[in-house]
Amino acid sequence: MQKSDNRHAIVTVAICFLIAVIEGLDIQAAGIAAAGIREHFGLDSSQLGVFFSAGILGLLPGALLGGRVADRIGRKKVLIFSTAVFAIFTLCTVWVNSFSSLLVVRFLAGAGLGAAMPILITLAAEAVTPQNRGRAVGLMYCGMPVGAAILSLIATTEFGSHWKNVFYLGGLLPLIVIPLMIYLLPESKEYLKTQNQSADAKAASQGSFKDLFNSKNLFRTMCIWVSYFFTLMVVYIMLSWLPSLFTELGFTRKEGATAQFYFMVSATIGTIILGMLTDRWKKAYVIILMYGGILAGLIALNASSSLAQMYMAAALVGAFVIGCQGVLYAFGSMVYPTEVRGTGVGVGSAVGRVGAMLGPVVAGQLLVSGFGAAGVISAAIPCIIISAVFMLLLVRRIEQ
Repeated sequence: MQKSDNRHAIVTVAICFLIAVIEGLDIQAAGIAAAGIREHFGLDSSQLGVFFSAGILGLLPGALLGGRVADRIGRKKVLIFSTAVFAIFTLCTVWVNSFSSLLVVRFLAGAGLGAAMPILITLAAEAVTPQNRGRAVGLMYCGMPVGAAILSLIATTEFGSHWKNVFYLGGLLPLIVIPLMIYLLPESKEYLKTQNQSADAKAASQGSFKDLFNSKNLFRTMCIWVSYFFTLMVVYIMLSWLPSLFTELGFTRKEGATAQFYFMVSATIGTIILGMLTDRWKKAYVIILMYGGILAGLIALNASSSLAQMYMAAALVGAFVIGCQGVLYAFGSMVYPTEVRGTGVGVGSAVGRVGAMLGPVVAGQLLVSGFGAAGVISAAIPCIIISAVFMLLLVRRIEQ
């Protein structure tokens, strides 16, 4: 039985990791393909900004609905469907011939990806015992920076220099993974357990959106929402603007791209280590470590003068800010009961995506207003402090 459970967990986390790698590829894809898309469609900077936003906007309805439907009809079915939607509309990106249709397919691809993420978190968490959920979600979610780093390297090759190839890669990879999901991915045992109850008990066990706001879950939901919102705001400021912040500080574009690579590589390591610590340490210690690490990295970015110091600062921020996102997803899987776990993580992810959309916009406005890179980095610090406070309040409540 133990051997079967271990195989179940390994297969589940491995397949979810592959989907997270694909998400990482997509996160980098728009930025890497931006110059080619601008030229192909004749876009100005404003239209290019709308193109960036379309994919992120699609994540919102996807995250809201994906987890909710997965709580109703099963994790595996919804994950396969959402991955297929993402694959199809990512491929459509290279075939459309107008700006409006480009926005539509990016929005729909984002919706597919947005629906997949809360299910990945839920499946990884439910594949293992509660004592190992932080590690499982961390191992799964480190696929995101791995995918982003891989595409950053591909972008330096002849293949990656053609913008259509980036989307061919992003669309074909999930089509390869889908058969693996169909034949190898097991359904969540915790979900199946709820389905094996009697009809009355099953009806009672199926949660709804309003259950996130009952007396047991309201405080947890509010803390998760605030932390997701402000943390993802900072995450996407770094993901979107780090190379540009380097050029603002007087470094070259190539040096900025190198910093982004270091950021992603260290993010992979940080996500795994923080996920493991979540299971082994007191939760409050993990929160203090990861948010303290982000603050140290942001301060280092502002204070560093040499290129080597800047690379180290970028790596420090990457390790903790992306790792922090993985830990927050793990916390979401821990604080909600099985019947509303997908819904809770999905809605929290959607709230986080609002922060993800606003972060790059706020950073852009600060740069336009003359605050410079130092102003953008400084503006991220209060967001991190607010997130840390609400996560510590949440931990204090659940550990009482």
